[in-house]
Amino acid sequence: MEQEKNAEPSHHEGIDQRRGDDAEVSEDPNIGKWAAIRQNPRAFAWAVSAAWQILLVSYENQAAGLVVGIPRFRQDFGSYRNGGWVLPPAWQGAHSGGPVASQAIGALFSGQVADWIGRKRTVMGALVVSFASITVQVLANTNPMFFGGKFLNGFAVGTLKAVSTTYIGEVAPLPLRGLMTCLIGLGYTIGPFAVSLILNSTGTFDNAWAYRAVFVSQYGVAAISAIFVFFMPESPWWLANKGAKEKAIQSLRRLGHSADTAARRYAEIELTLEQARSETSDVSYLECFRASNLRRTMISIAPLLIQSLAGSLFMQSYTLYYAQLAGFSGAMSFRIQIAAQVLSIGGNVVSWFLVDRLGRQLLMLLGVGMLLLICTVQGALDFLGTMESLRGAVSMCLLYSFFYNTGIGAVAFTILAEVSTSRLRVKTIAFGLCCQNALNVMWSFTLPYLFNPDQLALGGKLGFVFAGTSIVSLVYVWFCQPETRGRTYAELDEMFALRIGARQFKRYKSEVQAQAQSKVVDGDD
Repeated sequence: MEQEKNAEPSHHEGIDQRRGDDAEVSEDPNIGKWAAIRQNPRAFAWAVSAAWQILLVSYENQAAGLVVGIPRFRQDFGSYRNGGWVLPPAWQGAHSGGPVASQAIGALFSGQVADWIGRKRTVMGALVVSFASITVQVLANTNPMFFGGKFLNGFAVGTLKAVSTTYIGEVAPLPLRGLMTCLIGLGYTIGPFAVSLILNSTGTFDNAWAYRAVFVSQYGVAAISAIFVFFMPESPWWLANKGAKEKAIQSLRRLGHSADTAARRYAEIELTLEQARSETSDVSYLECFRASNLRRTMISIAPLLIQSLAGSLFMQSYTLYYAQLAGFSGAMSFRIQIAAQVLSIGGNVVSWFLVDRLGRQLLMLLGVGMLLLICTVQGALDFLGTMESLRGAVSMCLLYSFFYNTGIGAVAFTILAEVSTSRLRVKTIAFGLCCQNALNVMWSFTLPYLFNPDQLALGGKLGFVFAGTSIVSLVYVWFCQPETRGRTYAELDEMFALRIGARQFKRYKSEVQAQAQSKVVDGDD
């Protein structure tokens, strides 16, 4: 069966062969990471600048959960009950769930706008909105005003994370695609780490700066992003799709290509887009669900959904509060939160070396398998109910932080950026982020009722819930997630067009590989 599929006509038919040959030699998938960085320093630097924009996203997400653990915030925005200040569950859910919902709206909106006006101008507009919403949060003194600022900023950061992820996927050279897309996950870990450090210093203040300081610090992150974006080259993929050949080549030159390699790289982009046009009549969201694009859409977004189903929102947002409920002091709880973020960063760094060495699918299997074990142990320790076992359950949050970011927390963005078809990449990414946010909205509104001691008081026993969803995720990854390591976008187009099974992706020999092998044989003859 495999040989029959290899013999079928591929999507290269009907396209000038010389042009295709030139295009394919523009990148070497076998070159090492550090050598690739030395050869592509500008592309790497611009990918880092795009990943920096993710810091605003992670800042927003983390601050929403951590401010609930600040006594002064509960005093200013909550009410006094049973001997302590408590934020009503409705507002607790609104402050965490509302921005997640608006992120979904922002992501969908950006998918259309970024195809109209480009990646660069869309990011500029999102940063303007973010500056305004940060100001509202800093000045807020009522729950409705604070909610309004967070909801507006959610729209901005939803736009940023969709467009930044797309941009990184489009400027990354093939040998660096795994590493550079894992940098997105790094952005999601450094932001919370910075938030934790700030709140560790200010969280015990007996005034509004106990929580306002973290929102003021967002100005700095947004300002650096604004400086970068003015000099950022526009995506050559977007320019090529608009027919702006000269501008696309100029953008490639700014990304570090020489005149010759820029022309060859442009030929590769145009070749891939030409095939995509034959399979997609337009670039609307509906096209994501037609023909082979439906399968690509599902495979692209599934790892994002697994992130949410495996309990990432609970572990990231409730570690501080959980530590306090387990009997740790406020100062020690903040230190535990910081330790979790340090482990998150370490886990992401480890993923840089594993994403190409182990491959996407195996790294997902190992990562989700570890999360299943950790969540099960956490639930069991919390079920015992002793002070020692509760503290042990809190320690599981630390292990979770490391293994989550080594596996699914990093590789999900790699798959999201590389599996989606070229013409629909930003829309597929936006739709995937929207679906993930929809799940997170559900968790944001239900977790306070499931976790809080004045409600169902499940606490760490929620680990059993996430262990169950992790089992379902493992079944999906084993049977449905293809291995895409080392494949060019042209090869992925070919494989999806031929409907190659997920279990056969790793062994499939593409037309590009067959041609390269043939040339070697001919040369030996």
